[in-house]
Amino acid sequence: MTQAPVFTVTQVNQYVKGLLDRDRVLASLFVRGEISNYKAHSSGHHYFSLKDSGGTIQCVMFRRDAAGLRFRPENGMKVIASGHVSLFPMGGQYQLYCTSLTPEGVGDLHVAFEQMKEKLYREGLFDPAHKRPIPRFPGRIALITSPVGAAVRDMLRILGARWPLAEVVVLPVRVQGTEAAGEISAALAWANCNQVAELIITGRGGGSMEDLWAFNEEQVARAIYASAIPVISAVGHEPDVTIADFVADKRAATPSNAAELAVPDQKEIMARLAQTEARLTQAIGRRLERARKELEQATRCRTLQNPMAYVDDCRMRLDYQRQQLARGLSTAAGRERERFARLSAGLDALSPLKVLGRGYAIARNTDGEIISSVGDVTAGDTLSLRVTDGEISCQVR
Repeated sequence: MTQAPVFTVTQVNQYVKGLLDRDRVLASLFVRGEISNYKAHSSGHHYFSLKDSGGTIQCVMFRRDAAGLRFRPENGMKVIASGHVSLFPMGGQYQLYCTSLTPEGVGDLHVAFEQMKEKLYREGLFDPAHKRPIPRFPGRIALITSPVGAAVRDMLRILGARWPLAEVVVLPVRVQGTEAAGEISAALAWANCNQVAELIITGRGGGSMEDLWAFNEEQVARAIYASAIPVISAVGHEPDVTIADFVADKRAATPSNAAELAVPDQKEIMARLAQTEARLTQAIGRRLERARKELEQATRCRTLQNPMAYVDDCRMRLDYQRQQLARGLSTAAGRERERFARLSAGLDALSPLKVLGRGYAIARNTDGEIISSVGDVTAGDTLSLRVTDGEISCQVR
């Protein structure tokens, strides 16, 4: 009886791997499932599982393929993975080697856009408090855009027509492709470093989401946020919205609209100046008319016609006031004399001397106290009697 061959573990794994690698179905297939156990390794490789209600398959996405992802895979995200199924001999398990991932139901660009918007929003890059005001009359404007597109021609035409006083500098960059984001970011940094303008407009004409993707890149958003020069974002048509629109100090619906927002219309300014000039002319005319009437009234003034008339009037007022003062003083003095006479008469009537003149006397003891009763004296006391023309010293017997 022939003995069955004995294989090593490595040989079995290699044999199974060969079977899987030769299978045409497994060589290129699409798998729908939900991501779980997702992990981005420091090597750049991504490891995760795809599962549905009936099972799980291990997946790996190598760094070279993961670098092309537009979005960040997350646990629970439903995706469609493409790749091939093979076996990892050292681990002894088969797995799906993914070359691409697409979110199910929406495009990967849409998912990447929402993820980036959420990330930058949490970091505060969209905060209105950080946005700088757009200068009202910019003297120099930098356009960071493609030098050959219709957008730059429209902006130059509108800027020249609306406000020819502004100097326009075009910083040429690519606005589409893998290098576009780096060039736009570098142009923003260079414009700030060299202070080439008072205002920056960056953008491009319309296109698909893929065409506009450079303005959704994180490095462009951070370059706009870091700009000390105010930035107007002008990307695509009115319905198009990019990350740059949220970060910029002002968002324009189109490049043409950005040019309109950047500068005032010289026709409106001229009309406003004409109105202001007319109002000033009218105001100055009214003021001159009032001054003319005041001058006419002044020339008819008696004082200007005869300067001594003013002095004569002052003298007359002085004489009148002197007479009024003298009359007032005389009247006041007469009233005071009459009052003095009345008070003197009343005081004289109350004077004790008047009583003494009628034969009465005032008796005082040696202490000067008035004697008003016989009980106030005793025999031998010495008294002083005050009569109308002097005093009499006497003794009580």
